[in-house]
Amino acid sequence: MAEKKKILCIDDEENIRLLLACELEEEGYKVIGLGDPLQAMDLIAREQPDVVILDIKMPKMNGIELLKIIRDTYYDLPVILLSAYSTFKRDVAARASDYYVVKSGDLTELKKTIRKILQVQV
Repeated sequence: MAEKKKILCIDDEENIRLLLACELEEEGYKVIGLGDPLQAMDLIAREQPDVVILDIKMPKMNGIELLKIIRDTYYDLPVILLSAYSTFKRDVAARASDYYVVKSGDLTELKKTIRKILQVQV
């Protein structure tokens, strides 16, 4: 039996992490939720996720800053920026992410994006 693909969801809102975990585990993924972006690099090193879903607006460190740090160490790790604000899509720094998905209660676009990423990696 193939090992489940791991998805790391970094979002300061617990309800969002729970929604993502519930929906993505139903799709057959192992989901790891993290509320503190400052712990992300340690967790990435330890868990070696296949995909990172990253919120942009967070306290302590925003997702764009964390994305730059992730890119410095894990250049090939696919990162999806997930934000309630479509305006960040035009931010030059956001273009360092592999994909940009606008937050919504409907996770269809996010699920399609994850499937697309993981098919490329197979």
